[in-house]
Order: sequence, then structure tokens, then C-alpha cells
Amino acid sequence: MNITVTLIAQMAAFVLLIWFVNKVLWGPLNQLLADRQKRIADGLAAADKGKHDLELSEKKAKEILHEAKGKAAEIIAQSEKRASEIVEEAKANAQVEGDRLLTAARAEVTQEFNRAKEDLRGQVADIAIAGAEKILGREVDRAAHDQILKDLVSQI
Repeated sequence: MNITVTLIAQMAAFVLLIWFVNKVLWGPLNQLLADRQKRIADGLAAADKGKHDLELSEKKAKEILHEAKGKAAEIIAQSEKRASEIVEEAKANAQVEGDRLLTAARAEVTQEFNRAKEDLRGQVADIAIAGAEKILGREVDRAAHDQILKDLVSQI
């Protein structure tokens, strides 16, 4: 065989090999690389989107926490205000009740004083009659001298 035929046969085999590699191996390999590159790009885009969503979520969580702290402070302030109102109401009610009890006690003391005064007047009248009986040496008729005794009691 001649070198030229061998060389042409090798060139034909080489062209056939290049055509085969282009059609069968290179196209699908390029497609696999392109698909992989697309998946990587999609993954990076998803990661960036995830980072952005995370940042937004953190900001929103901070805002919600800030609002919750504000509401809690407002609720605490309202409860403290209501507690002071309740204390003031209780003081006012206690003052009113104390005044009422003091007035009732004064009225009761006045009634007791008047009762004691009346009892004392009656006892003084009895002592006066007993003294008069001893002085006069005879019995004094209470019914007969009732008007005089009433005048005596009212003067005492």
C-alpha cells in the first residue's frame, strides 16, 4: 500500500471522527454544560432572592417587635393609670365611708348623752324627793307634786 492511500484513508477516518464527535458527543456535551450553567445561574438567583427575602423578613420582624414593644408600653401605662384611678376611687370611697361612720358615731354619742341626761334628771328628781321626804318627815306624793317635779327636772 501506498502512503497516499493510507494518508487519504487516515484523513477520511479523521474527518469521519470529527463529524461523529460533533454530532454525537460535542452537541449533547455542550447541551449538558449549558443546562448545568443554567441550573447554577438559577441557583445563584434563588440564593440572592432568598437573601433579599431574609433581609425583608428581618426588617419586618424588627418592625413588628418594635410595634409590640410600643403596644406593651402603652398597655402598661394604661394599667398604671387605671391602678392609680382605682386607688384614688378607693381613697374617696374610704373618706366618704369614714365621714358617714363619724357622723353616725356622733349622732349615737349625742343620743346616748341625751339618754344619760334624761336618766340623770330622773335620778336627781328621785333624790330630791327622797331628800324632801327626809326634810319634811313625811311622804311626798309624786302624783300630786308632778308639775313641781317637772319644773325641777327641767331646771336641772
